Amino acid sequence: MSDQIKIKVADLIGSPLCISAEDGQKVFDKVEQLVKIGKQVTISFENVTMLISLFLNVAIGQLYGSFSEDSIRTQLKVEGLSSDDMELLKRVVDNAKKYYSNKKSYDDAWLEEDNNEE
Repeated sequence: MSDQIKIKVADLIGSPLCISAEDGQKVFDKVEQLVKIGKQVTISFENVTMLISLFLNVAIGQLYGSFSEDSIRTQLKVEGLSSDDMELLKRVVDNAKKYYSNKKSYDDAWLEEDNNEE
């Protein structure tokens, strides 16, 4: 059995529209499960017609809270993205790395900001 697994996002979520957090969570759950057991995962965005940062934050950004950057870099590949969508993914990954490297400070700042608005 091959340790390389391809996840076709449009097939997994049943839609070419990658726009909801719920669908992003489906992708995250599947990828997380495979990376945990040491599989090489290719996330294919073939046939996806719309992609937004919310989806990528949940589907891929969240992985930085579960795995090291090295694990993600060695076990994960992404294919089928336009150059604009690759830029979006890069921003999502950069933000996720910043957030998960200092999660408590970000969460505390968010709570403080939230409390100041009441």
